Amino acid sequence: MSEPNSKPSRDSAATRSTAAKARRTAGKATAPASKAADKAAATSADTASKAKDAAKDTAGRTAGTAGQAVQTAARSVDAGRQAVVAASGQAAALARTAWTVISHRRLVAAGVGAGLTALSATSYAVGRRAGRCAHGPITRLTGGRI
Repeated sequence: MSEPNSKPSRDSAATRSTAAKARRTAGKATAPASKAADKAAATSADTASKAKDAAKDTAGRTAGTAGQAVQTAARSVDAGRQAVVAASGQAAALARTAWTVISHRRLVAAGVGAGLTALSATSYAVGRRAGRCAHGPITRLTGGRI
């Protein structure tokens, strides 16, 4: 016989067996999908791990590249600084020379005048000597009268 339904909250035996069969059938039907989901989860976890490792490697390489870029920039700044120091030293030397010339302008003018005078006298003497004819000793002695 069947059980009395004294407890309405309790399921009947037929309901329980039908529910159990449905669970087994659902389990069998979803087993391949469940296995595939487990494989996909494992694969995605593996892929995530590989992506994490690749990100770490990329971050390390990026940090190394950034460090090299900073070092290169520092070297460039240092080279620029040295070029500015050298250029300012040359400008200072040029300014010092110009100031010396300006402060001693009278001596410079006198030296230039003396040099031009000596050059003119030398060129005049050389020109006069080159323009003379070759005379003998007696003609030279008498000044060209004989």
